[in-house]
Amino acid sequence: MPALNYKLRFAEDVESGRKRQTIRSRRKTPIKKGDTLYHYTGMRTKECRKLLESVCASTAPIWITINDEVFVDCVRQDEDERLAVARADGFDDVRGFLAFFRQQYGMRRFDGDIIKW
Repeated sequence: MPALNYKLRFAEDVESGRKRQTIRSRRKTPIKKGDTLYHYTGMRTKECRKLLESVCASTAPIWITINDEVFVDCVRQDEDERLAVARADGFDDVRGFLAFFRQQYGMRRFDGDIIKW
């Protein structure tokens, strides 16, 4: 029963259903299709709030290179595909998406998973 915590900026989109995927670093116990997902904001604080429960529809590996290339399931994403990934993850554009991952994870290559529900 994986619990996923979201920054407050994403909480409304998750709760409303506008955001139906998340990109996360790899877990010790990977999330898999069919798992029940518990979505929260503010975990481990007094402001903790459950946003929703859902069922994992799919997962795929993703990596973002230091050259801003995005690979999903080992396939390099073209400009339109990168924009689709960024928008599905709650960003208006690719620039904001890449800046967020650089800020969160530094300038090294990011390896993780796209989790969709």
